[in-house]
Amino acid sequence: MAPGMDSGSSSARRSRSGSPDLVASNAGTALPYATRSALHLKGLVPSGVEDFTAQELRALEQLNMKSTNLEKYIFLSWLRSTNINLFYRLVLHNLKEIAPVIYTPTVGQACQEYSHIYPFLAPPNSVDGLYIPLTEVDNIEEIIENYKESIAEGSEPEITVITDGSRILGLGDLGMNGMGIPVGKLQLYVAAAGLNPERCLPIVLDFGTDTQKYLDDPLYLGIRQHRPKDNAFYAAANRVVEALHMAFPNMFIQFEDFSTDHAFGLLDHWREKALCFNDDIQGTGCVILGGFISAVEQAGIPAKDQRILFVGAGSAAVGVARQLLEYFTIEHKIPEEQAKAMFWFVDSRGMITANRGDKLAQHKTYFARHDNGDIQCQDLEATLEYVKPTALIGLSTIHKAFNERILTRMNELNSDARPIIFPLSNPETKAECTFEEAMQFTNNRVLFASGTAFPEYTIPETGEVRIPGQGNNMYVFPAIGLGAVLCKPEWITDTMIYAVSKALANSLDEQEKARGELYPRIERIREVSAQLAAAFIHQAVRENIAKDQKWVELAESSSVASGQSVAPDGRYAQSVVEEVKKYMWEPAETLEQLRTSLPHYHHHPVVHSENGKL
Repeated sequence: MAPGMDSGSSSARRSRSGSPDLVASNAGTALPYATRSALHLKGLVPSGVEDFTAQELRALEQLNMKSTNLEKYIFLSWLRSTNINLFYRLVLHNLKEIAPVIYTPTVGQACQEYSHIYPFLAPPNSVDGLYIPLTEVDNIEEIIENYKESIAEGSEPEITVITDGSRILGLGDLGMNGMGIPVGKLQLYVAAAGLNPERCLPIVLDFGTDTQKYLDDPLYLGIRQHRPKDNAFYAAANRVVEALHMAFPNMFIQFEDFSTDHAFGLLDHWREKALCFNDDIQGTGCVILGGFISAVEQAGIPAKDQRILFVGAGSAAVGVARQLLEYFTIEHKIPEEQAKAMFWFVDSRGMITANRGDKLAQHKTYFARHDNGDIQCQDLEATLEYVKPTALIGLSTIHKAFNERILTRMNELNSDARPIIFPLSNPETKAECTFEEAMQFTNNRVLFASGTAFPEYTIPETGEVRIPGQGNNMYVFPAIGLGAVLCKPEWITDTMIYAVSKALANSLDEQEKARGELYPRIERIREVSAQLAAAFIHQAVRENIAKDQKWVELAESSSVASGQSVAPDGRYAQSVVEEVKKYMWEPAETLEQLRTSLPHYHHHPVVHSENGKL
């Protein structure tokens, strides 16, 4: 052991996990004089003593002075690493403005630049997750032990988001730079659903990259080799997941932004072996179904007469389609084959048919058309005329794929109803159309949801302001993660995901419904997350796979008391919702709250501010 690094040294006492100064570092300029004296800080910090509101105003002032969103991202990342309490107060009080900075669309640029900005995101040697190189997979147990040593006793992770960076948003293979996605997702888990920030573990599988730009970049921080073949990939990825599951058996695992085939392969392999979830496949489908249910109710066309055209046929698109299919089969009792016939897909080679002449990827075969005869449509425009869809859903990552001709024609085809148009590709540079374009070219009649945030639109003729729906996964994945962490189901079923979608559609309040909105306002996200987590828990209990007896008893007793598990308006028993809220972590708003709100404060001595301590 190096000199000065014995277990009683100042460095050891000030470690990230369980340091007596954790409260002091998060209180910062709010520390009273007497406490500063007790911690030997007198003369080492400015004399001013202020409350948390003043700190937050200063942080917001600094954030607004940044000239670009990437600069804001870097500032917020540093703040999170140095004062987690202030960071989450700032996020929760300004969620609508900050969510697009810590996640989409800004996180896309942050990932592209990750190797260049990494040293400026946190203090040196700050532990913020696991970077697991392909060359170190055989040492995964050692890596996990290193992580355990960096955290406080009893603070093992209860949730992880894991990616290999191979398909980041619509940006392609970013390699190790994809770490920005797990980091950003977990911030939303905390902000939207109150997961404990100290028990969130971001992971990147640094398995190389096939993007030459990064292999040639002298500042790239990942391993410099091409990606492994499928057999080697699955052997290595499964080795990592198996070790993680062995070390943290109750940890909820979210797979994120893997290439399409690998996304399906990992989910299929692990979904009944470990508590896991793929946000691209299940989460995207879940949130879009929630908005789609609301859109169908407003469109003026019965559900059974919907004709849905997907542009793009990757994992996210197929995941969305499968969720929508369940809506038709479960909610409207449409037989599966009949419901499947309501879907068409277009990929880079045109309309997907069984007799197109090319070998279809496995995940595309389920929705391939068999009723087209000799008709083969080569592009979107031709397919649009053939299908005459009522709903157009884009997950193609092709910017402006929904051009003026496409949007105008959708409006004409649905002249007796309202066209449903969902351009879902992320980030904005990959979106199939903007909200403004969709409004202009449908005579302001569109039922719209996008994957990225778009500004409000003012109708020139009337001055009426319309708010775009954003099918943002943050409406659902935090609630799914919270529900899973609380009730600990054996695995996550499709019907549990469906229950969350239905609860999302039912979470709209009367004002939101009156305005024709498809999603609740983002400012209500914590209230909505509690409702959705309750729906998840109820469904897990109904399917007899929830392992935490507390939630089993609570869900069953609330169902018995009310005579039903869900009210006529789709809301779940309030007793379960209120109990969920009790488990949602919140940052401290006052100095007195800080001691109990900070994770693992039980490692610190119980002290009080009036006698010079906290």
